Amino acid sequence: MEFSLLGPIAVTTGSGELSLGPAKRRSVLALLLLQPNTTVPLEQLIDSLWEDEPPEHARTVVQGHVSRLRATLAEGGAQTFGIELTTHGSAYLLRLPEELIDAHRFGELVTLARPEAAPADAVPLLREALGLWRGPALTGTVTSPPFAAAAHALEERRLTAVEALGRAHGTLGEHEQAAAILYSAAVNHPLREGLIAELMRALFRTGRQSDALEWFHRTRRLLNEELGVDPGERLRGAYEEILRAEAAGGGRTAARPAAGAHRTGDDAKDAPAFHVKHGPGGPLPAQSTGTAGGSDTKGTSAGSAGGAGDGSRSGPGTGSGRAGAAPRLLPRAPARFLGREAQLSALTEVLTDRTTGESPLAVVAGPAGVGKTACAVQWAHLYASAFPDGQLFADLRGFGEGDEAPPAEILRDFLLALGTPAERVPGSAQAASALFRSLVSERRLLVVLDNARSSAQVRPLLPGGPHCATVVTSRSRLDGLVATDWARPVGLQALGHEEGAALLGAMLGPERVAEDPAAARELVDLCDGLPLALRAAAAQLTARPRWRLARLAAALRDEQRRLALLSAEDTGMAAALRMSVARLSADDARLLRALATSADGHLNASVAAALAGYDQERTQDGLDRLAEMHLVDEEATDVYTISTLTQLFARDERGEGGKGGAEGRGVAGDEGEGRR
Repeated sequence: MEFSLLGPIAVTTGSGELSLGPAKRRSVLALLLLQPNTTVPLEQLIDSLWEDEPPEHARTVVQGHVSRLRATLAEGGAQTFGIELTTHGSAYLLRLPEELIDAHRFGELVTLARPEAAPADAVPLLREALGLWRGPALTGTVTSPPFAAAAHALEERRLTAVEALGRAHGTLGEHEQAAAILYSAAVNHPLREGLIAELMRALFRTGRQSDALEWFHRTRRLLNEELGVDPGERLRGAYEEILRAEAAGGGRTAARPAAGAHRTGDDAKDAPAFHVKHGPGGPLPAQSTGTAGGSDTKGTSAGSAGGAGDGSRSGPGTGSGRAGAAPRLLPRAPARFLGREAQLSALTEVLTDRTTGESPLAVVAGPAGVGKTACAVQWAHLYASAFPDGQLFADLRGFGEGDEAPPAEILRDFLLALGTPAERVPGSAQAASALFRSLVSERRLLVVLDNARSSAQVRPLLPGGPHCATVVTSRSRLDGLVATDWARPVGLQALGHEEGAALLGAMLGPERVAEDPAAARELVDLCDGLPLALRAAAAQLTARPRWRLARLAAALRDEQRRLALLSAEDTGMAAALRMSVARLSADDARLLRALATSADGHLNASVAAALAGYDQERTQDGLDRLAEMHLVDEEATDVYTISTLTQLFARDERGEGGKGGAEGRGVAGDEGEGRR
């Protein structure tokens, strides 16, 4: 749950924005959010809501608005987030973690930024802070003096951050960017002298002396006409500075990076370059030789928290010059990994693309048990040398036992792995995210985010530099990441007969599979071609060396026992499917159970509506959500299929798969062994 003051007053949850009602109710919430965890007297609320004399029933009106707000927050799951709106005599208290308020996060990010001392780190922090603004502060509140004053104070803080961002770009020698940022703010605030002074300097340093001087004269006229005053010290100082520089033959100044800036251009030519060479097995990553980083990536180490492999830079905000090895957090490579050449090639194409100037992002998506983690980790190991500054890995627990991993927890692990001292790790996810992006902005780093539940869970964990690459795995398509972050989807489907039999051969030995190829093909069918199910079947046969494949196939034909047999200790298809179904709403779970009664697993929206007893629109929406979660597959327009194993699981509401089921067994991801 997030609260917005920096724009329209809003409360947003994972399922959307809550309805807050009329302006006075929004205003009550805004006043409580402006003073979080502090009792706000009823009289203060009344004075703020009515500009003129309040009506006699003002107390009753405010009490009604508070009551409705309390109910709205409760419906949105406030208790889950530690949010409580309580009454204390004739006052009210909104108790909540302050990092849920965008204005608080904005202040934290601005405080972390040091535009002069560490400009390269300040730029992403300030951009993150300003990105929280969605319009004029406190939009939607009543037009009374207290709210006007509060909105003005917030706007002053925003303008101060804009000026700081301009100074940070200027310190880095990025005067064009500084001028562009300051210009739009100056147009909207033509009497703000400090802002105009910063813009004049930026314009002058880009060679636009006449524009810089014109801004001074225009502002001087406005000050005289509207306020009857002359320019203040800051504006006069900038004007005189430009005149002196012109008299001395100055003009456009060279863009000289500050001490806190990362190397670019010629300064970075000694950094190791990334190349892709092609060998017999396809494209392979290689480091160019003769560089400062060396060609042996095993010896590459990160410096401090801000280093990018040269061991010479201190991390921003850490105050530490400590050097350490680049983090290598990948799990071990998947055992007996076979096939998936097309998907590995697709990942290579997406994640090694350096033509866009953006940080590439791939989403490996597919149903439970299809091998998403295995594919992502296999690619990461193959191309680890292309990311000499480290490889980070995190299980986001989106489809696992218990709660999903909060971004703040993952970011803390990442920052510690990158060398940030524990006491310097920000407490809020937003500030930690900004610091993470700042630290890795110039690194060649691979980030693998496994088992994500939603796009919102992933976004704070994305690195910020164009040399970083990110792989996300999920049972959901994560359409939000595709829409907002240009993620490239890489879909995984079930294995065919040949690939499935090859996996069984790799697990059991080719001779055992060759004894009965027909039974091997049947096992692939009974396992729906899912690697997790096939590995569980192989585990059953490994434990019973005298069994022929046909005997296990015969046992699996019993639909009451199939899910139980496709389990191996702490992993199995029943447990994997249970994690997917547990994330469904009650309506969607009911729809899935209805679809499971289909005779052949093929149906359209009309048939699904009849089976579920829903109307057509409700059914179509549910089918879309199930398809997004890969619990059904839309083969063609209005043609849906549901796999046999999903049908078997959905028919049994407890997901036991028969008396011998896997009730109570859980997995951390969708394959348990961490090899999706």
